[in-house]
Amino acid sequence: MTETGQAQARPRPEAPRIIPRAEHTISRADISENALKVLYRLRKAGYQAYLVGGGVRDLLLGREPKDFDVATDARPEEVRALFRNCRLIGRRFRLAHVRFGREIVEVATFRAIPRLAAEEAGEGGAPEGEIVIDEDGRIVRDNVYGTIEEDAWRRDFTVNALYYNIADFSVVDYVGGVEDLEAGLIRLIGDPEQRYREDPVRMLRAVRFAAKLGFRIEPATAEPIRRLSHLLEDIPPARLHEEVLKLFLGGAAVATYELLRHYGLFGRLFPLAEEALAEEEEGFPHVFVVRALESTDARVAAGKPVTPAFLFAVLLWEPVRRRAHALADGRGLGEVEALHKAASEVMAEQARRVSLPKRFRPQMREIWTLQPRFGQRRGRRPLRLLAHPRFRAAYDFMLLRAGAGEVEAETAEWWRRFEAASEAEREELLAAGGDGARRPRRRRRRRRGGAAKGDAAT
Repeated sequence: MTETGQAQARPRPEAPRIIPRAEHTISRADISENALKVLYRLRKAGYQAYLVGGGVRDLLLGREPKDFDVATDARPEEVRALFRNCRLIGRRFRLAHVRFGREIVEVATFRAIPRLAAEEAGEGGAPEGEIVIDEDGRIVRDNVYGTIEEDAWRRDFTVNALYYNIADFSVVDYVGGVEDLEAGLIRLIGDPEQRYREDPVRMLRAVRFAAKLGFRIEPATAEPIRRLSHLLEDIPPARLHEEVLKLFLGGAAVATYELLRHYGLFGRLFPLAEEALAEEEEGFPHVFVVRALESTDARVAAGKPVTPAFLFAVLLWEPVRRRAHALADGRGLGEVEALHKAASEVMAEQARRVSLPKRFRPQMREIWTLQPRFGQRRGRRPLRLLAHPRFRAAYDFMLLRAGAGEVEAETAEWWRRFEAASEAEREELLAAGGDGARRPRRRRRRRRGGAAKGDAAT
């Protein structure tokens, strides 16, 4: 989805485009009942109330929204006064969360444009709240409220700045979002470099929306991404963890991965994995990751759960595998011991960029360290492995390795038969000779700037 060509400047319209109910496809029947409750109660109390953001975008595209967000001129404290089931969250952006069981309707107060708010603040400080911008241009705190028009120009992408007015069921467009929606474009509102510096995570969001919607990134929006990708290194690892889950668990993981690598963002998130991928662009690491992400997309499409620990285990497998081989060769460690040591080192290094919650780490470690045991098919070892609590995840992982050419096809086929067999059939497979004492084959690795060298696969 590479963009080329001259960016076209979009003039700011004098008035918003109002699309009446008869000219758009949004129906209240497709909006969450709880979101409608929030909209109607706000309006009844005398406040403006709009559905906004991805919910409006998806409804106009004929998609089912994941959630519904509301924008209003009511202040957060006023929203809380209207809803007993409401709590206020956030320091950087003050928001109201109205909870209905497991569903949360997020309510945000219209925000002012930072530049205007700073000019109007004078010596007395920012009006009705505060805005703090650091020396790199990043907004670190922003609770200055404004009008719906200011709020529209504050949002990130044009297709996310469309408002559904509960008062007359019209769609309100201040920024040309409907036009970009029809053209299939992801376009930042305002100057792209400034907006990325305000919040570097917007670079990840541009990729995520382009992949999810099958849209192109508009040229001026795309141009600064590779140049400014280093700004992601200053984002807290915990926040990047949440963004990574959105990137890869939204049903378009393969397209997301390809765009992240194209724009130089993947290496900012997973530097060790990028180093391995860059050395062998068409080899096992790349094929393995793509096959795993294809499987992830298929599970999401089928409504099946996806375990984040498995995703991280896939993305970090090649760094762990390489580190384990280096430890085995350099320190004389056994295969499993080397994998344990490599796992600890790689997870510690990775957590400095994208956090790995402690609950994921034991699962990842077990998936990795169980891999050698699939090559041990004599005696009762296969039965003990089959009874392991992490067998299913490790087994799926091994099949992906086999599909990418790292594990012998015969090994994968034997385990498919063994896993699906009855108890009597398993005994027959074990009695037939087990693994035949096969050892993992050594793969030849293509390296940049040098001759290929042998590299043992686990």
